[in-house]
Amino acid sequence: MKTNKKKVVSSMMAVALFGSVVAGCSGGGGGSEAPKAGEQPKGEEKKEERVLKMMSGVIGGKTPEENTLFEKEIERLTGIKATLNKPASDYDQKLLAAISSGEKFDLLQISKEKMNLFISQGILTDLTSQVKGSKTLQDPEVLPSGEWDQVKTKDGKIYGVFTKFQGGTMPIVRADWLKKLNLPEPKTLDDYYKVLKAFTEQDPDGNGKKDTYGLSTAGSYELQGFFSAAGLKQRYVEKDGKLDVPYATDAAIPVYEWLNKLYKEGILDPNFATNDTGKMRNLFLTDRVGMITYWDAWVGMLNNTRKQQDPNTAFEAKGLPGVAGPNGNYMLRRGDPDVWVIPVNAEHPKTAFEFIEWWHSKDGIILGSLGIKDQDYKMNGDKYELTQAGKDHAQDHGVPFWYNKKVPAPFGLLPGVKEAQDLVMKYASLELTPPKWADAEKIINEYMFKAIMGEMPAADAVHKMRDTLKAQKLID
Repeated sequence: MKTNKKKVVSSMMAVALFGSVVAGCSGGGGGSEAPKAGEQPKGEEKKEERVLKMMSGVIGGKTPEENTLFEKEIERLTGIKATLNKPASDYDQKLLAAISSGEKFDLLQISKEKMNLFISQGILTDLTSQVKGSKTLQDPEVLPSGEWDQVKTKDGKIYGVFTKFQGGTMPIVRADWLKKLNLPEPKTLDDYYKVLKAFTEQDPDGNGKKDTYGLSTAGSYELQGFFSAAGLKQRYVEKDGKLDVPYATDAAIPVYEWLNKLYKEGILDPNFATNDTGKMRNLFLTDRVGMITYWDAWVGMLNNTRKQQDPNTAFEAKGLPGVAGPNGNYMLRRGDPDVWVIPVNAEHPKTAFEFIEWWHSKDGIILGSLGIKDQDYKMNGDKYELTQAGKDHAQDHGVPFWYNKKVPAPFGLLPGVKEAQDLVMKYASLELTPPKWADAEKIINEYMFKAIMGEMPAADAVHKMRDTLKAQKLID
């Protein structure tokens, strides 16, 4: 907990420092008014150099060497000379460290949560007029009109443009285990308990050993499909101008008690609190657990991975809608979209926006998905053929899925993905994530774990969670 607190404080300091850098750049001198970001001084109009300095967490190559090829491919396709900084790990910390040191970027790829924080610090360029004036970005075949609500601020401004289609999360079940044990798909929390208990006790992998779990998660990530049973939304909700955390209300107590029952009976993976998502996925892929909670895209990737290992495997991952709430509605979680943003001190903002528009063209989408020509794929006439590197990279260089309906997936969708995405589009909605979410999340996680692991009665944990959130003014 101390480490997390230190990271948050460091992050805020880094952003504050970046704000100072920006202020220093725009402050001007000699009493004359400084030009706004992206504008040239009057009478000194000149054509902007088409170069781009970018920083990205997931967009780019899979290795430093492939990142260099990625830069060259951008230049080949656009004529823009790009420099890409793509750290191998700890992206947010390295991003904040870079900008706090005064390093300038033309384009950043960040999450909506981070975008909200940067907007509150005043360090992002308002792109509203450019987006509304863009024939490409206003084309509903390229970006559906309704999706913009995900990134607009309360006053309707746009500071970030989608880098890809962001799906959602859900329970993912071993459908082949359901068939093997002759179990129906679960609908209620009681149904889920029976299925998960059977996965634990009835030797679904057929190795003669009781070595499987019903459910695994990576910490509290992500339990929305189960809290849906109580009609509770993850993170924050706002009602009559007041912010609240539904997971910290009495209505959440029965769900924590249900999860505690799974934990006590050895149905929930005992390492769930410390798992990262990689460990959780590996348990699922190696027949150790029958259900995880994860992204829709991984339904296809999990199926594809096992098919690559054994073309005759019975393995079948399938997305589920979770549990319907008291009003009969399912409630899944739409993931925070990743966005391109342009810092106010960017030196090439016009080129940055040109790149954002290009990113949603066919060439941009193929680069973000298949990857680099002659590295990840080759052309045989008008057909794409993946190289071994391309197969290993699973058609994901930051854009496994996209919005543009004019660009079909060259190899179709992986098994199970479309059905999972259909569930997300039907039942999922975006979460409300104010800038203070990181502070609230630590408190929520602390008491969630105490309730699930039986260190406190669920009711006591919820009341303590709520009292602490109120005391720190994190809920109204």
